[in-house]
Amino acid sequence: MSTIKTLRTDVAIVGGGIVGSSAALALRQMGIGVALLERDLCGSRSSGVNFGGVRRQGRQLSQLPLAQRAHRIWGGLSSLLDTDGEYVRSGHFKIARSESDMASLENYRTKSLDFDLGLELISDARLRERCPWLGARAVGGSLCVEDGQANPRLVSPAFALAARRAGAQVFERHAVDEVAHDGAMFMLRSGNALEVHAPVLLNCAGAWSGPIATQFDEAVPLRSGNPVMVVTEPMPHFMDWSLGVEGGGIYGRQVARGNLVLGGGVGIAVDADRARVGSDAIATLAAQAIELLPALRHAHFIRTWSGTEGYLPDRQPVLGPSRTTPGLFHGFGFSGAGSRSVRLPAKCWPSSCAMGTAARRSTPSRSTASSQKHKPSRPPPPPERKTPCPVFRRPSSPFAGPCSGRRRFPCWWLAARPAHRPRRSTSA
Repeated sequence: MSTIKTLRTDVAIVGGGIVGSSAALALRQMGIGVALLERDLCGSRSSGVNFGGVRRQGRQLSQLPLAQRAHRIWGGLSSLLDTDGEYVRSGHFKIARSESDMASLENYRTKSLDFDLGLELISDARLRERCPWLGARAVGGSLCVEDGQANPRLVSPAFALAARRAGAQVFERHAVDEVAHDGAMFMLRSGNALEVHAPVLLNCAGAWSGPIATQFDEAVPLRSGNPVMVVTEPMPHFMDWSLGVEGGGIYGRQVARGNLVLGGGVGIAVDADRARVGSDAIATLAAQAIELLPALRHAHFIRTWSGTEGYLPDRQPVLGPSRTTPGLFHGFGFSGAGSRSVRLPAKCWPSSCAMGTAARRSTPSRSTASSQKHKPSRPPPPPERKTPCPVFRRPSSPFAGPCSGRRRFPCWWLAARPAHRPRRSTSA
């Protein structure tokens, strides 16, 4: 006798990161039934291993309308989740290391004027006056005073908890082994434990979203990446802003406890579910950190970690309805652009999902639909988008866990280490 649990609901969601969990919460606020399946613990993969930057500055202009909407939502995070997730509008400062960097930042400010980001360019004497803690390599920068930072290890799971309190059925440690669609309903199976049937499916599986998209003839060039993250020991507070660098590289922020969270570089994939930080990457990150923040010269790194994130070649997320399968929505590829926009699917999708659900409630039953294969009930086609997207003609990572070392090394020592050392022979 089979012990598999069968569940029917309005919307099924694959992925319990911040994208899937926030969508589940918004759908429940509209009274729509939701079942969310997460292979691990909600918020423990890509959504939990990232830097925690919450910014609009530096985003591609096509993303700014969504980022502006998200900015307002993040402002009410405490009332939405019953926790602030350590979210603060500390300001985000993008550092320029050359005159060409400053010209690029000025060009971005000009192009983004319509979005009222309030960008302020700072250089020369004003930079040294306001940022005495910056190293000589920094020649200026751009400040977005209302951007900020949050703790992803608190915010991401909090969305899942809020969705569960609102009535969403959240199934953690339920990897999806099979997805099928019969023209009217999606079927998701997790081992021999659970089978979910729903007329609408949200593909929010982060770095693991590709196989679902491919199954429905919407293959995307999604690749996995492994960020390098470190935390220093607590230090006297000297920096309020969250930092980035024009052209890429190191990024950092100092939390209320005094620790600095730093990121930059590429980690090492152990397998599809795990990643770690290599010693060479730590040494490079330490050198970059000291160059921009000399106060870190004698600081110790007390924890390092990595994970798996999903990136598309143009670093634009995929967000919207499928072009091949009615009722299927994709939301992935947000990694590497800060957390500002990932709350948006929760506000962008519900109305579409609600319409899709209503359309399928009037769809004939399976037995009737099978005799009408050539006339499936479909919702109106989505409006044409002007901005291209990998899947739609454009409009997490396993948490490897903190890899705390038993030995502490100051940043200057790590930076001074040779990049490659000959291995000691183990032969007799």
